[in-house]
Amino acid sequence: MVSKLDLYRVFSQVAQSESFSKAARGLYLTQPAVSQSILQLEEELDMRLFNRTPKGVTLTQEGKLLFDYVQSALNLIDSGEKKMQEFKTLTAGKIAIGVGDTISRHFLLPYLETFHTLYPDIKFKLVNGTTSELCRILKSGEIDVAVCNFPIEDPKLTLIPCQPVHDTFVYGEKYSKMFAKPVTLKELVKWPLIFLEQSSNSRRYIDTFMASHGIEVAPEFELGSHELLLDFAKINLGIACVTREFSQDYLASGILREVQLVEQIPAREIGICYLNSVQLSPASMKFVEIVVNKQVDYFLQS
Repeated sequence: MVSKLDLYRVFSQVAQSESFSKAARGLYLTQPAVSQSILQLEEELDMRLFNRTPKGVTLTQEGKLLFDYVQSALNLIDSGEKKMQEFKTLTAGKIAIGVGDTISRHFLLPYLETFHTLYPDIKFKLVNGTTSELCRILKSGEIDVAVCNFPIEDPKLTLIPCQPVHDTFVYGEKYSKMFAKPVTLKELVKWPLIFLEQSSNSRRYIDTFMASHGIEVAPEFELGSHELLLDFAKINLGIACVTREFSQDYLASGILREVQLVEQIPAREIGICYLNSVQLSPASMKFVEIVVNKQVDYFLQS
């Protein structure tokens, strides 16, 4: 069965060729098939679209009016198909990524650079938030993927761990003598503590770990930024709970030192998540692939 769209494509070709036989060659159809398609369209519209002459065909007044609309519609369809092809070949499009400030700065930036180098025509939109906020935004459809702190328990999300990270406690010069030797958690909490806000996933992870050792945390300071944790510890306001991998500048320079704990805090993960029920766009899939495969290493080494 010939679709209405196919009929209009035949109509457009005949109108431009002014010949059934030329249109047939352009469409790779037989001349009878073209003639039958035009006849069917004329019957469905209940009007004559072409004047038939020995030299070919010309549009009637009604046909000329229809041709303008048909040509505009076909051009729009062709443009849409080209745009879909651009999305498929990653020469156009946009990715909306949910990520927190700390993970963006210390983990994500090299992958963004790699992706942009490979696919410069893809645009980025970064949405900031805590892990719980990003999961909620992800399920609302506002972002395509989220890069955040694990663990996450949500059956609606696909979760891909990407990099292990370690929570640790750091201190400034004032506390050097107090932490010259390993201490237990019970000894640690006697000192003023500096934690992230309770809404953060990494804070909840530490709270759970401390609770498993029978310790309830009562921080002296609760902050909304990992960088502030380091700055507060630097000026000796207390012992800060930070991510070791994101604190290397302070630790390597000796500005801050790590508390040697008797009880070891298990590693957790930074990872990517996205909705199970929604297929990722080609651009989003390629971005996930780059992060999961740590493709940034190639550019750093070359």
